[in-house]
Amino acid sequence: MNNQRQVPIIYNLFPRLAGTMPDWLQHASRAAETGFNWLYINSFHYPGFSGSLYAVKHYYRINPQFLPPDTETDDLSILEQTLRGFRDLGLWPMMDLVINHTSRDCPLINEHPAWYVRNERGEVVSPFAQDPDDPEKITVWGDLAEIDNEGSGDREGLWAYWAELVKRYLQLGFKGFRCDAAYKIPAALWRFLIEEAARIDPEAMFFAETLGCSEEEALALHDAGLHYFFNSSKWWDFTEPWCLEQHEKFGKIAPSISFPESHDTTRLAADTGGNEAVQRQRYAFAALFSAGLMMPIGYEFGFREKLDVVSTRPADWETASFDLQKFIKKVNKLKMEQPLLHGEGKLKLVTSDRHMLVLERSTEQTSEQLAWILINKSKSSPTTVTLDGIALSPRHRLHRICRDENSSPQPPPSGQPLVLDPAEVILLLES
Repeated sequence: MNNQRQVPIIYNLFPRLAGTMPDWLQHASRAAETGFNWLYINSFHYPGFSGSLYAVKHYYRINPQFLPPDTETDDLSILEQTLRGFRDLGLWPMMDLVINHTSRDCPLINEHPAWYVRNERGEVVSPFAQDPDDPEKITVWGDLAEIDNEGSGDREGLWAYWAELVKRYLQLGFKGFRCDAAYKIPAALWRFLIEEAARIDPEAMFFAETLGCSEEEALALHDAGLHYFFNSSKWWDFTEPWCLEQHEKFGKIAPSISFPESHDTTRLAADTGGNEAVQRQRYAFAALFSAGLMMPIGYEFGFREKLDVVSTRPADWETASFDLQKFIKKVNKLKMEQPLLHGEGKLKLVTSDRHMLVLERSTEQTSEQLAWILINKSKSSPTTVTLDGIALSPRHRLHRICRDENSSPQPPPSGQPLVLDPAEVILLLES
């Protein structure tokens, strides 16, 4: 099995917090030791006037803040040694592919004016996002200029530019692309880029970022050929039906990646006041819910300061609230080793009440086997559940993955209720 393709377990190295490229390797070593097999680096390109990581001014130059000391070039070739270091650690490098927009001071605006969306006065247009839950709430990014990937008068030249960019990154040693605002890009362009990438590296993978898109926009990616997309399970309260409904619907597009937090969200530890039990719960749930999972740098230490694409600096590194590295390593190992946790799988609601959630998980690859995910919804109180109605065999074991990292699987209690710790997640799996 190709682990990186079948079970992507992604560590997000946020470069503004991590520092320069030599520092990246130190963080990568920790990620590899903890059981991750991908290393995703946010946009590292030379930025425009705002300084935002996602306002790219030069696609073929590196942000000077990330260059090694005393480096005389900011050419992309400087990345090769660092990427080789990631690969030597067993980590496949992933980068942001930002092709929906550039910075407003990007030279391409003057060099290729037909590549951009323009208003009736001929001015470049800034991209925006509409809140799916509140259409009146619109966010406009004034430092960005929107690319016209759909209707450009020079679409052939524009698409060829993106294809050459993808090829260059693959030649440097990248293996995957996080497709920023994937739903704003025509599916035909994604298909074209994926086909072109396969000519250079048949293992190259594309991961769709769909934060803030509507259900219709997500479903429109069905024919794009994207390998994975990032799901919205981070926001599930374990009660409302939407998350399981999306899991079933979107599973027809591609398998998905769960995450307990990301660089776009607030820190979970800040939201919970540093509740370690919830920090464990949401990571364990992400690992069991979908095909892959992702965690940003600092989650393992309970960092609380939100990552910022403009202002975060290495000096913002925090004192650890706790250390979950052993726990995360245990969860990652379980996911990697258990075929029932590979692929998107099928999830069936068994029980849901005020205190408990029980899900049945199955996969096409292991159709004769079932696993059950038990979640205590309460952050502060233990709860009990009976295992009546679950078709247990003598081989089933309780994996209490949120408890002590050294705990081993145990047989379920016979004829007695099972007590779950606050915010505990248990996997009931046949050994």
